Amino acid sequence: MSTEPQGSSSQPLVLIAGAGIGGLMLGTLLERIGIPFVIFERASKVKPLGSAMNLKVNILPVFEQLGLYDELMEISYPIPALSLFNHDMSKMGEVSFEGQQEVAGYPSVIFKRPKLYELLYKQVPASKILLGKKILRVTEDSDKVTIHCSDNTQYEGDILVGADGAYSSVRQNLYKHLDEKGLLPRSDKDDFAVGYTCMVGVTKPQDPEKYPHLKDEFVHFQTVLGDRGLSWGVANVPNNEITWTLIDQFGSQDESKAQLFRNSEWGPEANSAMLKEFYDFPCPYGGKMGDMFDATPSELISKVYLEEKLFETWYHGRVVLLGDAAHKMLPGAGQGAINAMQDAVILSNCLYDLPDASSKSITAAFKDYFEQRYEQAKLRIEQSRSTTKVMAGKTLTDKLLRTFMLNYMPKRIQSMSFAKTSAYRPQIAWLPQVKARGTGPVLPQKPSRRYAEEHRRNPCLKKYRDHP
Repeated sequence: MSTEPQGSSSQPLVLIAGAGIGGLMLGTLLERIGIPFVIFERASKVKPLGSAMNLKVNILPVFEQLGLYDELMEISYPIPALSLFNHDMSKMGEVSFEGQQEVAGYPSVIFKRPKLYELLYKQVPASKILLGKKILRVTEDSDKVTIHCSDNTQYEGDILVGADGAYSSVRQNLYKHLDEKGLLPRSDKDDFAVGYTCMVGVTKPQDPEKYPHLKDEFVHFQTVLGDRGLSWGVANVPNNEITWTLIDQFGSQDESKAQLFRNSEWGPEANSAMLKEFYDFPCPYGGKMGDMFDATPSELISKVYLEEKLFETWYHGRVVLLGDAAHKMLPGAGQGAINAMQDAVILSNCLYDLPDASSKSITAAFKDYFEQRYEQAKLRIEQSRSTTKVMAGKTLTDKLLRTFMLNYMPKRIQSMSFAKTSAYRPQIAWLPQVKARGTGPVLPQKPSRRYAEEHRRNPCLKKYRDHP
């Protein structure tokens, strides 16, 4: 069967696999510019999971362009510092974010992940999100791409976007096809590098008298580095809720590889052994971590394997990858969701400039998207790896670097490093640009050919400008 709406000679019909953060952001953007699309989610029921999430200047201007910035701030708290403790709760040190807002022009904020998911989900018409659509097979010819789902339905479109996570069905189908033709790079056949097991949750609202940190309208982000590669932490978010994270670092590559058969998606699964292992560990807010677990609905506790990999092949024919399907990052620098949304922004910019829905034009748009995003994704993977090792690593090198960063790194070096990482802040090219804020540099962005032409012909044009 075929979906509605249909594409046209100038406007492609975009099939989006995956209703995660990246897929929903892309749907939000395509809805604003009038490009027809449908999102296919394999889960039969959407249940947003996760713990604390951090957004910063690298994506916040986009929320301002979309008119969602104030709503995002309402569900967020700013984070002034990150405190680290030894297993005996003696303070190891602190990473201060003082002065970063002056450089960036935006605060760094933390909220619970389900809140961002809900915000994006309501931007997409419900009729354009189809649930229970697990993609088994992808076929393609010169005129269309077709997905074949497990419920015996199939859908045709002009473009297929694989935004379906680290173990993307779309990517697996694409790579199988390319490998059969001898076109898949050797590196894209390698396994993920798995380094950590992670379990997360968010408590129900707690009593501020019991946990005084909740009285403050900013985040107390506190992490404990324990023995045997174990670490855990908590962070308060609005509504007196507490997000928590447990991390177990694997001791060797063999141990990491042994985990690859496991499911790596966000999702609840029974793992009482891991909760039991951390149950009696001290909670930085007082009491023990078991108090946090007991205050969290069991169906909202989820477990993931923290992996990393940068794929070399992001597109071929009418298929393109986005987010974790193209670049899986460790969570230390909080870059995974940000980069998925940046992918969506740049891809939507490229699709906006499509002259038609021909294979030639689509390939050119995908190439443009890849060239704008690949090097930035590579930098963020390296940054995420380094930060994760410093924050949770257990090797001697990790410990020495951690000690230096927490206690001896000059503030001037910290400020220079932050200014460099905050300079990349891509915006929606088909909306009026948000003026750069802060004292830090901002990298130039490729402008939209179509947007420039339309406004050159009609300087008074306000298309999309007044969208709420």
